[in-house]
Amino acid sequence: MALVITVAQQKGGAGKTMLAANLAAVLATRQKVCLLDIDPQRSLMRWHALRESQSKPLPAITFSDVSGWRLKLEIDRLKKTHDVVIVDSPPQIDTDAKLAIRSADLVLVPLQPTPPDLWAAEGTVALATSEKRPVRLVLNRAPTASTLRSIVERDIATAGFTLLTATLGNRAGFANAFAQGMGVTEASPKSQAAQEVRALLTEIDSIVTEAVR
Repeated sequence: MALVITVAQQKGGAGKTMLAANLAAVLATRQKVCLLDIDPQRSLMRWHALRESQSKPLPAITFSDVSGWRLKLEIDRLKKTHDVVIVDSPPQIDTDAKLAIRSADLVLVPLQPTPPDLWAAEGTVALATSEKRPVRLVLNRAPTASTLRSIVERDIATAGFTLLTATLGNRAGFANAFAQGMGVTEASPKSQAAQEVRALLTEIDSIVTEAVR
């Protein structure tokens, strides 16, 4: 059965689409992956179009942007033909976001290490918890160490949320790769940013493996 990963966060600019794209790129090297873009901004759709126009052969990633009343049917359809479905959800808790979270095997909530990002994540975590979906926070654009990051990590622990150990740093490589329709593991495979994405995937694999035991 296909794995459905929903990337969700109420606050814009937290790195939701970038996270979805990079996960899709690294997973596509080993599995059949589909991206489902239900964010009205459709940034992931434009990223995928750039990817399709590349002369350099890249691992195939299929794409869908079906939303609204057909969303649940579309997710069910994609699960039959793919190993992984990654959903980029809207930056607010609306009907589509609720359906995407309800359908997920894992909900990832990216956030920069700032209080506003954490405050915005609270509603998404609450929704995933109410739907009995596994949910993990992912620090994005994170400095290696800072007072603010320490404060946010403390507040995450106090709230009882689960934060992944793997983090994504504030690195230009992510934006440069995205602008080419690529993941950072493709554009700069030996970079620190690429290592961070691979570490994130390893941790996700462990979560999924543990869940099916």
